[in-house]
Amino acid sequence: MAEPVALAALMMEAAVGWPGAVYRRIGHPVGGFAAVISGCEARWNRPDRSFATRRLAGVGVVLLLIVLAGGIAFGLQRLAFEAFGRWAWLACALLAAPGLAQRSLFDHVRAVQTALAEGDLTGARVAVGRIVGRDVASLDAAGVARAAIESLAESFCDGIAAPLFWLLLLGLPGLWVYKAINTADSLIGHREPRWRAFGWAAARTDDVLNLAPARIAGALLCVVGGGGWRTMWHDAGRHASPNAGWTEAAVAGALGLGLAGPVWYDGALADKPWIGAGRRDADARDIARALRLYVRACLALWLIVGGVAWLR
Repeated sequence: MAEPVALAALMMEAAVGWPGAVYRRIGHPVGGFAAVISGCEARWNRPDRSFATRRLAGVGVVLLLIVLAGGIAFGLQRLAFEAFGRWAWLACALLAAPGLAQRSLFDHVRAVQTALAEGDLTGARVAVGRIVGRDVASLDAAGVARAAIESLAESFCDGIAAPLFWLLLLGLPGLWVYKAINTADSLIGHREPRWRAFGWAAARTDDVLNLAPARIAGALLCVVGGGGWRTMWHDAGRHASPNAGWTEAAVAGALGLGLAGPVWYDGALADKPWIGAGRRDADARDIARALRLYVRACLALWLIVGGVAWLR
């Protein structure tokens, strides 16, 4: 049953995404996780508490998210089977679709590409600022292009491959627990003094949940990209994350680009190592190439899931 649910969810999300009208009315499930995380952080991550106390509180947040997201998803999945019988798989697919961000990611990166192609650097900075955490005000066109491609590469795992992996493995609870933990990692899983203790559990749990999906996603990008294996194997470990480097290095190798490198965050320069051998300036055409690679990788996921469903 898992494969038909996953394939239908992928198709639904690609077709309609998460419409703006729906978002304006009810928000998005990830926004609910973010509200819970922010509320816990405000109450439990006070600077007057000890490092150990704040770390323990962060573990509590992770456990709360697992129970909350997993419990709600399990209840909805069970309700779908009780209410819809043989059509329960379709209801489950509808509930899973918001957790697979194929269309949303494509649209956000395409907006950057369009602005750059039109020579609108200011608009491109605004668009890329919606999907990256770095300082964008001083980025030149090449920096904007690299940022968009890096975000596309990393989010192919976080936004599509990993939630799909956990959906196939554990059903709706697997997908939504992953999304909750991934949201926590993006909000509090940082190394700055404010987050180091409180966000430790979220960051480590997210690392574990992405171990297999990141490597599968990187290999898939190399397959559909017709290369990039050597760069992936050689440069994946240069990334600060134990997982994000796999897809980023795969894309860098497949496109012949240099990604990462020194980046500004909150006014401070992070001297990141380069990933990939290419050092020419990236541009709007490279974003378009990355988007085509991304679409092929998404379609490959469809084929894999559909093939397994057919064989079963």
